[in-house]
Amino acid sequence: MAAQLVTARWPELDYAAWKDTRDTLHLWTQVVGKVRLALTPWLNHSWHVALYITARGLTTSPILWRGGNFQVDFDFIDHVLWIRLSEGQFRQVMLKPMSVAEFYEDIMIALRELGIESPIKTMPCEIADCIPFEQDTVHAAYDADYANRFWRVLLAAQEVFAHFRTGFLGKTSPVHFFWGSFDLAVTRFSGRPAPRHPGGVPHLPNAVAREAYSHEVSSAGFWPGGGGPVDYAAFYSYAYPAPDGFGAATVKPAEAFFSKDLGEFLLPYDAVRRGRDPDAVLMEFLQSTYDAAANLAKWDRKSLECGLGQAGKPRKV
Repeated sequence: MAAQLVTARWPELDYAAWKDTRDTLHLWTQVVGKVRLALTPWLNHSWHVALYITARGLTTSPILWRGGNFQVDFDFIDHVLWIRLSEGQFRQVMLKPMSVAEFYEDIMIALRELGIESPIKTMPCEIADCIPFEQDTVHAAYDADYANRFWRVLLAAQEVFAHFRTGFLGKTSPVHFFWGSFDLAVTRFSGRPAPRHPGGVPHLPNAVAREAYSHEVSSAGFWPGGGGPVDYAAFYSYAYPAPDGFGAATVKPAEAFFSKDLGEFLLPYDAVRRGRDPDAVLMEFLQSTYDAAANLAKWDRKSLECGLGQAGKPRKV
């Protein structure tokens, strides 16, 4: 029984098997994320644009609109996108094989029917070779099984990330999903300013990248792969700015390695999924890569850290 539960919680996620769905879903989340971006006041490090994991999928969380709120939810169990108003009205868009252009049109129609005006910039972000949403008839795949698997990986990873987050007293991000880079992330901050970021991210204003990396970070996350040097799902960890010797640091588990192409440590998802205790394997990676960043950059660890949180037990002061 235990093996069956682990398999369900950390399912196989072969990149080649769901690449087309992954690419389409990436763009669908960008459509929804840009709605939140257009209507939400700026929050440090672009935290106002992120999506959040739910017990059924992904959500924008409530978005203020003319004295009320609305929320957009991806449901990867029933495969429905919900747009709900706090007054009770709602619209649905069925998640099925369809082009990005059709998805974009359906979302805009549903918003207008609910009285929501949310014009967005339709050029995708952080993708080098991309097509405006309304013109994209290329990306049109949706494999419901793999969409569900992807969400289940996010759900399991979020639990470990959230526990890891409890061991830090300094500024730390929520565990959130960035639709631009299509990854789940959690970030710790030293409290010190960082050097000016060089920018240069495809279809992302340099001002956004520079604000996002205004302070020193140790950041970790999960990315389902996207071609190039990483055509597989992987956990990652990086530091900005990367301290001297970071790439040569010894980290755990043994399957983790430093990618010179990406400038960050990677741990293949399969190394976690196939581990005897996947949660422990992932926590070891998070902790050891953070240790490397914090030690080499000489963070004030004594004042920034605490023991991992326990349910129902207040932290001792």
